[in-house]
Amino acid sequence: MAYWCKSAGPGHNFRGKLENLPEFLRELWQRHGTTDQILFGDQRPMHLIAIEEARKQGIRNHVLEEGYFRPHWITLEREGVNGYSLLPQDADWFREVGNRLPQPAKPKRFRPSFKRRATHDVLYHLAGLGNPAIFPRYRTHAPVTAPVEYAGYIKRFTQLRWWKPRDAERIEALVAGKKPYYVLPLQLNGDAQIRNHSHFSDMVEVIEYIMASFARHAPSDSLLCIKNHPLDMGLIDYDGLIKRLEKRFAIAGRTVYLESGDLNPLLDAAAGTVTVNSTSGIVALEHRCPTIALSQPIYRLDGLTFAGGLDDFWRDAQAPDEELFRCFHRTIMHTVQLNGGYYCDTGIQLAIDNVATRLEEPTSPLEALL
Repeated sequence: MAYWCKSAGPGHNFRGKLENLPEFLRELWQRHGTTDQILFGDQRPMHLIAIEEARKQGIRNHVLEEGYFRPHWITLEREGVNGYSLLPQDADWFREVGNRLPQPAKPKRFRPSFKRRATHDVLYHLAGLGNPAIFPRYRTHAPVTAPVEYAGYIKRFTQLRWWKPRDAERIEALVAGKKPYYVLPLQLNGDAQIRNHSHFSDMVEVIEYIMASFARHAPSDSLLCIKNHPLDMGLIDYDGLIKRLEKRFAIAGRTVYLESGDLNPLLDAAAGTVTVNSTSGIVALEHRCPTIALSQPIYRLDGLTFAGGLDDFWRDAQAPDEELFRCFHRTIMHTVQLNGGYYCDTGIQLAIDNVATRLEEPTSPLEALL
C-alpha cells in the first residue's frame, strides 16, 4: 500500500482471512476484466493462492524473479520460476532448440546500487510496522523478524573488513596449491529454493550431508571449500559448525571456510562444485567446472550436471558439455531472460520497458518453442 503509485489506478486492500482470498480475487478480476496478473516470486502463501486461482479462471500468470544469468538480467516466466518453471528438463530439447536460436544480444549495462536496495528494505520494514493495525491478519513469509535480521547484518558487515584480506589469501592459496578442491557455495538459510524445492530443511542440514559424503568418498588429498552467501545475515555460526563437523567426520584440516571473496577464480581451478539449486551452479557451468545439483534446478540436465549421486561425484565428476551449455544459454536468454534490474533507475526502466513489451505478446517465447 505504501509503495502503490496512484497514477497507475486505484489500489485494493485485502484485510480478510487467507482462505477468503480466492473469492476476493475472483470478484476483483471480474470487475476489471483481468486477463493477466504479474507477481514477484511464486512461493509466498498469497502468491501460491493467487496463481492457482488465476489458472482456474483462465488468467495468465507472469512471474518475475532475479535473473538466472546476472547481473544485467531479470527472469520473467509464465506460471512459475525455478522449480515451477515450464522449461523442460530435457537435454535433447535444449540441443535441438538452442541450435536454431541466434546468439543473444549484449545487454545494456548498469550498476546496481546496494545502498538503494538497503534503503528500500528498511522502508519496507518501516511500512510493515503498520500491519498490526491496518492488516491485522497479515503474516510475513520471512523466517526471522526485521530487528533480528538487521542486527545480524550489522554484526557481519562490520567484520567483513577483517575477513576480506584473510579470505583473499585463502583463495589465492587454493588456486595456486597442488591439492584438488571442491567448492560448496552456500545459499541463504531461509531461501525458498531450499525450503520449497529441495528435500533439505536448511543449510545446516545441507552442510552436514555434503561434508559426510566428502569425508567418506572424496580423494584423501582433496579439500572442500565452503563459501558463505554474500547476503547471509550472520545468524548461524557456520565456521563453528564446520569445525565441529570436521572433528565428527575425522577430516580436520581438509575444509576451507570463506565468509567473503570472489567465486570466479575459485571455480576456474576447482575439481568440482556442489550445490542444491543455487544460481551459482549456472556460474560454475559458465566456468566449465564439473557440477552436481542436489535437487531439480532448471540446469540439471544430463551432460551439464553430474547424473549420478554425490558419493560418486567426488571421483567421477566430468566437465559440462560446452555445446550443450551454449544451447542451454541461448535458450534461457531467448525465452525467460530480459535485460533489466530492480535496484537502480536504469535497470528499473529497462525492466519496465522490456516486461511491457513481453506482456503484449499473445504467446511467450518459451510457449512458442514448446
